[in-house]
Amino acid sequence: MIAGVQLIPLLQFPDQRGVVYHMLRVTDPHFRGFGEIYFSSVYPGVVKAWKNHRRATVHYACVSGRLKMVLYDARPGSASHGEVMEITMSPDDYRLVIVPPGVWNGFQGLSEPQALLANCSTEPFDPAEFERLDPQAKEIPYQW
Repeated sequence: MIAGVQLIPLLQFPDQRGVVYHMLRVTDPHFRGFGEIYFSSVYPGVVKAWKNHRRATVHYACVSGRLKMVLYDARPGSASHGEVMEITMSPDDYRLVIVPPGVWNGFQGLSEPQALLANCSTEPFDPAEFERLDPQAKEIPYQW
């Protein structure tokens, strides 16, 4: 595990009309604030990486399809500095992945026709708040 990353099992409520997927409530002990919610579709085999938030904590849940989330801890002084973590996400193993600031993250679509990832961030979009690296960046010891 990477220090500060949390994996929280989430509830689903299926019935004959469909499924309700819980993600995050203000009353959850792991709720850290609200900045924005967005959804990212990921086509099979496509990699969306790398992103590192300076201030924001992100809360990810995969509500459709299947994807691989990869995290890398580049934080100086962190107990897990230099560690890589892989997480498979889907409604079949429905959970919230909480990523603290300073942990690089990226994901790859694993399902047809796409996967759908929800993110509830503690900060609204601000291009000065995060940094990006190419998926093949040598700074991160991971090969997609």
